[in-house]
Amino acid sequence: MARYIAIDLGAESGRVILGSLQKGKLRLRELHRFSNQPVQIRGTMRWDVLQLWAEIQIGLHAASRIGDITSIACDSWGVDYVLLKGDQPLLELPYTYRDERTFAAFDNVLKKISHKELFARTGIGSYPINTLFQLCDDVRHRPKLLRKADRILLIADYINWMLTGKSKAETTLASTSQCWNTRTQSWAWPLLKKLRIPKHLFPKTIQPGTVIGNILPQVSDNTGLVHQTKVVATCSHDTAAAVAAIPATGKNWAYLSSGTWSLLGVELHRPLVNEKIRAANFTNEAGFAGTTRLLKCLVGLWILQECRRDWSKAQSDYATIVKLARAAKPLRSLIQPADIRFAKVGGMTKKVQAYCRETNQPVPQTHGEIARCIFESLALSYRLELDGLQSLIGRKISTLHVVGGGCQNALLNQMTADALGRRVIAGPVEATAAGNILVQATAMKEINGIAAIRSVMRRSFTLKSYTPSTSQTSVELWRDARNRFQNLPIVAPSSSTTIGRTRQTKK
Repeated sequence: MARYIAIDLGAESGRVILGSLQKGKLRLRELHRFSNQPVQIRGTMRWDVLQLWAEIQIGLHAASRIGDITSIACDSWGVDYVLLKGDQPLLELPYTYRDERTFAAFDNVLKKISHKELFARTGIGSYPINTLFQLCDDVRHRPKLLRKADRILLIADYINWMLTGKSKAETTLASTSQCWNTRTQSWAWPLLKKLRIPKHLFPKTIQPGTVIGNILPQVSDNTGLVHQTKVVATCSHDTAAAVAAIPATGKNWAYLSSGTWSLLGVELHRPLVNEKIRAANFTNEAGFAGTTRLLKCLVGLWILQECRRDWSKAQSDYATIVKLARAAKPLRSLIQPADIRFAKVGGMTKKVQAYCRETNQPVPQTHGEIARCIFESLALSYRLELDGLQSLIGRKISTLHVVGGGCQNALLNQMTADALGRRVIAGPVEATAAGNILVQATAMKEINGIAAIRSVMRRSFTLKSYTPSTSQTSVELWRDARNRFQNLPIVAPSSSTTIGRTRQTKK
């Protein structure tokens, strides 16, 4: 029996998961879970990737005690990168996309090149967090360090290098960077040259499902895994792995990867690069088996996660928060999650309250009122964007598949169904790890293709379906809320930058 290991790295935590196929079903077992929190260093926010590597090795050691492992693959969040030179483990701890430098770099780049030109050259939506803008900040403020580096590797690619010693850029991860041309499926060389980003930094690209090589002897020594253990480039972007594992059938569906971010989109056979897509700020990212993930990156449960940091521990576990939100009055106050303040770290409770105050709404006071405001606002943002997406692709979307941590929130799922007026299918929560492992299984010839992956997913996991309420009171409440939400402004007092939507002026 083949045994696969998924290293699944998220912006809050990481996991090492064992997976295998048994009688046509996927079995998963978590071997090790660990925290992943940014560290503050001299006014900057960095990822402690060396600590992540230490935790990964603990998980791999646990795997070695179970038996021979067929292959290992890593997926991670996108955009952030490590600067390397030779065989040194890193030149500096990598910045996080939440660092304030991203917003200033974004504004500086847009003084040189327009949104329209950026999209035409890449097919990728312009978000301040993108690798492109972070590298432009390096060009401006750390040119000596950039000249010293001989390559960059995004996070999952970096872990693959630590495992194998081979520097490769997997395409689903590379496509999050905006250094990538989605139509040519190659690095966007003319754009990089125009922005003075050194060409030598970008490694050779490979497709998901490619075997990179065996683990290094020192990794074998440190973990107990045999040297013949393969390392596979899975869909190295966590959302791409999750989308590959969506247990969908037919064509009339969209997906929502619900977690810190909300990634809302559809799967296409080719990228859509036109002015309507650009104006709506959708992005074309690479998917498994040559597919394109046409999606929008929306601020998600990050807003609630940050509020939890403001609240006492006794009242901020998710089960308690959902219970309090369920008891709060419905559709009383709303925020625009796309407002830039909600993408930034710190003081989130006060930011939610300030937004409601500025827009002449009742100001939520209790944890339940604040959480309900966040949940309902997210659900309404999904409605607005899904309607727009349906228009862009010229195809009806009748079902939304929700995967990731947010799919466990039954209250938010029902709110989403009510706001959308469409069926919502929740699960599995482990879509990313499952997709990671099943792409490995295709690389090892145990299964064949994306249809087989989704068939395995449908056999392996219990899904929960939510249908919109048909009561007249509920329908009218959500219709009224939708009208109010569409007229809410994005009021970003310190920046013209917004996440996930084009800017509106305050009415």
